[in-house]
Amino acid sequence: MQNNELKDKIILNIMKGMENNMLSNNDLIEIIEAAGSFLNLRTISDYAKQNNKSYNGVKNFREKIELFNVNFVIDND
Repeated sequence: MQNNELKDKIILNIMKGMENNMLSNNDLIEIIEAAGSFLNLRTISDYAKQNNKSYNGVKNFREKIELFNVNFVIDND
């Protein structure tokens, strides 16, 4: 199975689960938390504190993504 195929199936199953009331808001939160854990997703300030880095150093020199209007650092290497 291709990576995109798997991703599409996961998204489709989540959508079906929500449409059919098989997943609750809490279930979605658990899914988001699990994904964030795999990514080692941290806000810039949390990442800076955990790694003894300056906020601006992290902001300017780490890979960042924006989710829900909040910037996060992905550090899962």
